[in-house]
Amino acid sequence: MTTLSPPTEGPGVAVSARDPRPGQPTGPRRLLRALRPGPGADAGGAALYRRWWLPWLWMSPAIIGITVFGLYPFLNTLLLSFTDAKPLGGAASFVGLDNYTRMLGDSDFWLATRNSVLYALIVVPLMVLLPLMLAVLVEKNLPGIGFFRSAFYTPVLASSVVVGLSWQWLLSDQGLVNTWLQKAHIIRSAIPFLSDSWLILLCAMGLTLWKGLGWYMIFYLAALGNVPKELHEAAAVDGAGAVRRFWHITVPGVRTSMMLVGTLTGIGSLRVFTEIYMLGGATGGPGGADRTLPFYIRDVALDPLTGNAGYGSAVSVALFVLTLGLTLLAQRLTKEDES
Repeated sequence: MTTLSPPTEGPGVAVSARDPRPGQPTGPRRLLRALRPGPGADAGGAALYRRWWLPWLWMSPAIIGITVFGLYPFLNTLLLSFTDAKPLGGAASFVGLDNYTRMLGDSDFWLATRNSVLYALIVVPLMVLLPLMLAVLVEKNLPGIGFFRSAFYTPVLASSVVVGLSWQWLLSDQGLVNTWLQKAHIIRSAIPFLSDSWLILLCAMGLTLWKGLGWYMIFYLAALGNVPKELHEAAAVDGAGAVRRFWHITVPGVRTSMMLVGTLTGIGSLRVFTEIYMLGGATGGPGGADRTLPFYIRDVALDPLTGNAGYGSAVSVALFVLTLGLTLLAQRLTKEDES
């Protein structure tokens, strides 16, 4: 007589929680697997075979790059701002807040700050508006419009040094601009574009605008593609002109891009160096009157004989705070506009 054993698997058969399934870890191994990072119990497919450290492995090049070239230099600059370190190294002593106290009473620092802020106040609104107007002009598919798009973008591809040398040749006392104006009997003597402090600063702003127009034009061309054409057609039917449609349809449609362009341009304006160096010379204009904060940091921190890397680091921290404030202000304006 054959004795039938009770079934252990199949429909309607309850399996005790104490009896693990074949191949499943038991006891301490199950606890260790539950605590170890990895895919959840409901994961399937390739996620079951993926190690918990694999995403970190893929991100490690970016993390190492940010740490080495971003986080470490920032922390090192912050630490140096409390010392009297020299640009060529050597022993450095802790001076506390002496560098920051000196900075607040330094007239050259405030002059450089004024130039940087003035640079941003003039360049940012123009850089936000002019590329948008340029993008509206070249947006339509007309015969030969590709040539103009390429021509407007060409300055972006040129080196800043090459552009600066070209502008030196154009704006010098015997340059093309002064020569043409004198031959046209518009002026009697050469305009001191490269020797007057205010004209140097304005010419540097013009160079920044000229070189950046094509770059931000691309931003706006992408944004204009998302503005519904039906709105323009409906406004045109209602009798709205081109200017009115621009201010009431185009500008609101690309407002987010305008905020982005304003933020990027503001950060770049506070960091301007090459334009001032190429047009104003190694001194930053007559008597250093056109020096911006990056220019001033180079002068006070990197001179091998009289430089003070600690004081230059303190000025760098001030530039960082100024840039951070501008960025936070732009983000707040963007959120208020979206709400």
